[in-house]
Amino acid sequence: MREHDLFERYESAFDGADDTMRRKGKRTNRRADDAEPTRRGRMTEEEKLRVARVREDQLSTADTPEDGDRWSTWGDAEQGPKPHPNWLITELAAVDRELGIVKTGKEADVFLLERAMGDRACLLAAKRYRSNDHRMFHRDAGYLEGRRMKKSRETRAIANRTAFGRNLIAEQWTVAEFAALTRLWQIGAPVPYPVQRSGTELLLEFIGDADGNAAPRLAQTRPDEDELLDLWRQLVATLMTLAEAGITHGDLSAYNLMVHEGRLIMIDLPQVVDLVANPRGVEFLDRDVRNICGWFASRGLPAEIGEPSALVATLLDVAGMA
Repeated sequence: MREHDLFERYESAFDGADDTMRRKGKRTNRRADDAEPTRRGRMTEEEKLRVARVREDQLSTADTPEDGDRWSTWGDAEQGPKPHPNWLITELAAVDRELGIVKTGKEADVFLLERAMGDRACLLAAKRYRSNDHRMFHRDAGYLEGRRMKKSRETRAIANRTAFGRNLIAEQWTVAEFAALTRLWQIGAPVPYPVQRSGTELLLEFIGDADGNAAPRLAQTRPDEDELLDLWRQLVATLMTLAEAGITHGDLSAYNLMVHEGRLIMIDLPQVVDLVANPRGVEFLDRDVRNICGWFASRGLPAEIGEPSALVATLLDVAGMA
């Protein structure tokens, strides 16, 4: 249960509290000075802290496995697309154990997680969005255009960037990335398999070796001429797959692509942009293409091969927008 849902359930228990207190007041001689303050529809900061402490105490005293940090959260999470990969452990009795941090970022941190069941185990990347500091999301208005919350209170909180609103933004980005990865995986795009989503945590296929060493970002590689051309062809094929689906990455760079065993894999997709629904869709596509073309040009890709305007025109044609 999300924390703000817990708050709303707590608040609903006080509906009609004023009437109850008035009825009790007629039968008692309690002094007005001793009466506890009541507030309809809102919690005091003290009560919020008390509820949070109760929640933390419950979590700290929860049953935990001896050989891990927690039991598998698979059963309580939004699960990835079927058929699930053979390497994935889905037993509810499995144990999750954190092995260390893979990457820190401005909006999220990525941890290495091992999920084990008996003598079977798989490595997962646990991406956890932070709600208290979203420096990277200064552009979120453009990405989130058209996304609206069902409750006006939540919409106002997001607009005003309250603490509650920032929590909602973090969850929106998590939901958006999980949905984007699920969609891209299903159409055959080279992305990590999205294992599950729970709150603001994403569990993804770990892209790296069996020892827990993450694959390098494209920006960290130094490909020779043949390797560079092969990676370029893979990139164009990936961008065409996205264009056929009517979307673009939205923040593409050599840091949002990984190279694992010669295969180019696209990552970090919370801001995926719909080319048609978003008024700035073509602008985002053009920026994506120019950013990544600039990297390939800096590594020696001939200009006539990696010409940005020609690639944008091709992608728009594939998307049916030429």
